[in-house]
Amino acid sequence: MRDGLPRDRTVTVVGGGFGGLSAACYLADAGADVRLLERHDRLGGHAGVLERDGFRFDTGPSWYLMPDVFERFFGHFDREPSDYYELERLDPQYRVFWKDGDRVAMRPNRENAYEVFESYEDGAGDALVEYLDRAEQNYDLAMDRVVYEGRERLRDYVDTDLLPLAPRARLFGSMDDYVSRYIDHPKLRQLLEYTLVFLGGAPHNTPALYSIMSHVDLNMNVFYPEGGIAGVVDGLGSLARELGVDIQTGTEVQHIAGESGAFELTTEDGVVTSDLVVSNANPAYTEQNLLDPAVRDHDPDHWDDQTYAPSAFMLYLGVEGDVDPLAHHSLVLPTDWDDHFQQIFDRPAWPDDPAYYLSVTSKTDETVAPDGHHAVVILVPIAPGLDDSPDIRKEYREFVLDDLAEQTDVDLRDRIVVEETACVSEFAERYGDPQGTALGLAHTLFQTGPLRPGHRAGLDGLYYTGAYTTPGIGMPMCLISGEHTARDIIEDSPVETKQDRSASTAD
Repeated sequence: MRDGLPRDRTVTVVGGGFGGLSAACYLADAGADVRLLERHDRLGGHAGVLERDGFRFDTGPSWYLMPDVFERFFGHFDREPSDYYELERLDPQYRVFWKDGDRVAMRPNRENAYEVFESYEDGAGDALVEYLDRAEQNYDLAMDRVVYEGRERLRDYVDTDLLPLAPRARLFGSMDDYVSRYIDHPKLRQLLEYTLVFLGGAPHNTPALYSIMSHVDLNMNVFYPEGGIAGVVDGLGSLARELGVDIQTGTEVQHIAGESGAFELTTEDGVVTSDLVVSNANPAYTEQNLLDPAVRDHDPDHWDDQTYAPSAFMLYLGVEGDVDPLAHHSLVLPTDWDDHFQQIFDRPAWPDDPAYYLSVTSKTDETVAPDGHHAVVILVPIAPGLDDSPDIRKEYREFVLDDLAEQTDVDLRDRIVVEETACVSEFAERYGDPQGTALGLAHTLFQTGPLRPGHRAGLDGLYYTGAYTTPGIGMPMCLISGEHTARDIIEDSPVETKQDRSASTAD
């Protein structure tokens, strides 16, 4: 994208999440004068960090997946991820605790996965090999011909390059139906479907296209970046500054007015002018809180009618003593998780028998907790919009810690020395997420690809980036979203800057 924009073209990026940082890097590399305004004191958006009494917790995403996307991103700027952080391949990748007492550790090789699957169902190992081979083929096709291309309009799909995808029509059915073609055992199906939670979906409402996530998990493996996800954010911030981006944290944008070539952004410190604006704040928040009603793209009720990914009940716990057999990543799953998904998407309620996730980064990184302690994060997916009053949260905390002790034999209750929580209210208040979703728009069939919000707003000169836009949820997708936003800006007709107008008047 280099040399794509004149040096006097000013672009202001609102928000320093992965999408905003990515767009800022690509635009600065293309020649624009880029300023990034982040209202919080740290970059990262949802990928935040909590530090207290010697403990450090990643407060948002915690799985480093799809290393190829990160390599591609840094490669565009003649860098490598290792210029900013090192990676450690996790072994085991994760441990699963089923609530009938069954346990399994998934290791970073297909031989282990084959043995695990075969131990539960005769022939399932060979079925897994076929499933993963197809997932790899579909991943390569989807990434090269759809995701990296950034096909965000229906007409972009009228292209002979997409003909190899035509025989794969069943990928637009549900994940449940697709996985059942290969595997019968319910526990094995869960192992192939649990990654849907990262996309904010459920097996019954997520397209089978996302079976590619099994390739990401079992073929490409899971890594831990030096310094956690916060270390990746620091790396992106360093790259942006190296490329010339002016990053200002603790600067909240309160209002966006104007149009292409003449924007005015109101902050607590005054008014910032800019030729173009990229909003890494979600489109719902941007429209309803930053723009005047006359220039919004949607009616007030539009965003209430969307299907949102789950929110989350989060516990950040500094714990004294050992937490074995928990791994760096652990999953606690009921043998039948349909009721939990029903209580997220179909009949919202606090789950009676939840599936939940634990992160113990101190298993890998001794710097995140004092000696003799562990940093434990518990995440329970819940329906967005639930009432999360202090009394409800207190009661559910006790329920989860009781369940954890029963299912894993790890009793944390008398060993917690640091504790923080987050839930629906925090996601709504801190990030402006509709209904307090923790992830954004769910990847349902009608909120995927060209049916997901694009990068161009109706207001000339305003663009969007991040998880609510194409290609979707997750750190890798947000990096690609920033690339697509920058590309769209470069492809659009150049705007006339104030300097251009002054020169024209002088002539």
